[in-house]
Amino acid sequence: MMKTLIVDDEPFARKELRALLAEAEDFEVVGESGNAIEALADIHRLHPDVVFLDIQMPRISGLEMLAMLDRERMPHIVFVTAYDEYAIRAFEENAFDYLLKPTNRERLAKTLVRLRKERGAQDFQALGSTIPLQHVPCCSVNRIYLLRLEEIEYATSKLSGVYVAAADGEERFTELTLRTLEERTPLLRCHRQYLINPDQIREIRLVENGLAEIVTRSDKKVPVSRRFLRELKERLGIS
Repeated sequence: MMKTLIVDDEPFARKELRALLAEAEDFEVVGESGNAIEALADIHRLHPDVVFLDIQMPRISGLEMLAMLDRERMPHIVFVTAYDEYAIRAFEENAFDYLLKPTNRERLAKTLVRLRKERGAQDFQALGSTIPLQHVPCCSVNRIYLLRLEEIEYATSKLSGVYVAAADGEERFTELTLRTLEERTPLLRCHRQYLINPDQIREIRLVENGLAEIVTRSDKKVPVSRRFLRELKERLGIS
């Protein structure tokens, strides 16, 4: 049984695709997401095998969402789009699965046959999904924030998840991993559990045993481990 997630901002499109997938006994729709931020949370929570991903969504597109996913947690992606000659050509050249809206039963059947036979690794670089992130989506009760990168002072990993902190001092939860933030943003690794925004560093204080701490522009303290101190200094041009 292949666990399947549908990501589309149009309720009717989700309903239509769910109804068609219900005809396939070996595909189970475990959830629906109405936007990219919901999809990030659902992918981490539900661990789907396959995601049917709409490309054109508000605020964060499907391709931008791909850049926010940790490659180690990446499900197989089937793109869903209205007719777009450039996108379709890119999909075909790179052997990606895709569906055109409105979804055609016969075309979906071919995609499902392909998924049953093989779900190899997908290389999304050809679609430009590895471009640097411009915003970090953050969630709280009944609220969604899109923090600009320049607003972020540091990111930290805790038992309860990953949090990013802005100058206001509040740490906001994000579904992005530290690995993704390190790979897709200018944030630098300074500790196993911390990334720092180099533009928000006011000073680096050397302490005992080869350790250090960063003081941010809003006077927050961020630890620097021995393992990352030299690399951090080199990245900042400090001898």
